[in-house]
Amino acid sequence: MFGKKEINKHSGQIDSLIGVGTRVEGNIFFAGGLRIDGEVKGNVEASGDVSSILVISEHARIDGDVMVSHLVLNGAIFGAVTVSESLEVQPKARVVGDVDYALIEMHQGAVIEGRLTHRANKSVELKLAASN
Repeated sequence: MFGKKEINKHSGQIDSLIGVGTRVEGNIFFAGGLRIDGEVKGNVEASGDVSSILVISEHARIDGDVMVSHLVLNGAIFGAVTVSESLEVQPKARVVGDVDYALIEMHQGAVIEGRLTHRANKSVELKLAASN
């Protein structure tokens, strides 16, 4: 109301779970919140423009690329990671692949074997000064 924009933040609610001992082969597309405690052989991607959260526990492993808004990682990812908003890399996390992120929090003990690339949420336009 009165010109204020409503900010779409993730609620932190987990809508789906891939449990310990479960192995999924193939790509996963989800909306909302997903927690992975098992193993995924394929890409994991949040669908649509809705803010999403992916939680990967210390027992989980993903062999594939990950593309989400928010990621809390304490397991292993073997593939590229793209996080459009926030990435939390917890102590037992391991990434073997390049990581694209907007905001990152990395705990002591976490390992990333790949390139870290910061993506600014806002673009800046530069203009040349007019010469007289």
